[in-house]
Amino acid sequence: MPEVVKSRKDESTAACNSKVVLQKTLKSSIGCTGVGLHSGKKVTMSLNPAKPNTGIVFHRIDLPVDDRIVPARWDCVVNTLMATTIGNSAGACISTIEHLMAALAGCGIDNAIIEVDGAEIPVMDGSAAPFIFLIECAGMIEQNSPRKAIKIERSIEVGDADKYITAKPDDAFSVKFEIDFKDTAVARQDLTMRLANGTFKTEIARARTFGFAHEVDALRKAGLALGGSLDNAVVINGDKILNGDGLRYKDEFVRHKILDCVGDLYLAGAPIIGQINALRSGHTLNNQFLVSLFSDKSAWSYFEMSDAVVPGVAHSINQEPTLAIA
Repeated sequence: MPEVVKSRKDESTAACNSKVVLQKTLKSSIGCTGVGLHSGKKVTMSLNPAKPNTGIVFHRIDLPVDDRIVPARWDCVVNTLMATTIGNSAGACISTIEHLMAALAGCGIDNAIIEVDGAEIPVMDGSAAPFIFLIECAGMIEQNSPRKAIKIERSIEVGDADKYITAKPDDAFSVKFEIDFKDTAVARQDLTMRLANGTFKTEIARARTFGFAHEVDALRKAGLALGGSLDNAVVINGDKILNGDGLRYKDEFVRHKILDCVGDLYLAGAPIIGQINALRSGHTLNNQFLVSLFSDKSAWSYFEMSDAVVPGVAHSINQEPTLAIA
């Protein structure tokens, strides 16, 4: 069969016919009430539309107006112990944001204002699925502004031989994750997911956070997992799963780690285009990866997305991602 070679004219025509991918926000506001996983406190949250180029911004409505705004951004991360916590210069913090951030990433929401009346996002059932349900109930609308993404231009790695997270160039976003625990109910699991065309919702979103029975007392003495229960976490005791309904996926544990990773990486301020490979990574390494990435301007580029242009090849803009606060 003769080789098909595209001419410059063909490429130019394709580029002219390409459709710019637009930013999205929520069509209407929607709220929920739940318990914080670590604080154990009741909290009410609402998801609200936002103007183009706002990004994802949290508002602590229980605090004074001048202190309440906390952008969901990698350089606002102030704690990564058992969850991702962001904060501002006034000391306002929002913790356990990773599941909500993963849902926003999975739904392609670029701009939203998240109002919350406490210091932690409600855990719901321990997965991202309830947040996706809320987003879909609110509806999504395109906005008259191009969607931007971050293209990985060269390989980058943080961590060591025991645990690491790496990225290398690709034309889509994918995550390969491997975990290895002594508890036989978890043991070693690995999974590679190309997160496009709704695969986050169908394959990752329902995976719940998990913990180990032998760690519960120590965590609670440290003021953590105070709101944790079999209703919002998978609890493991050696070779047994204590939840009466069992697992949602046979490899639910590694799928939840991918969920956390997607949420943490959405703090880049835009979707990442590249292959992510992680071994035993967690919130700390995920954030260290973003810090390392943005400290090296040769490792990434910023561009406007198009459905007919390979990401990063055209419309490349060498500038740091920024978020305007509404």
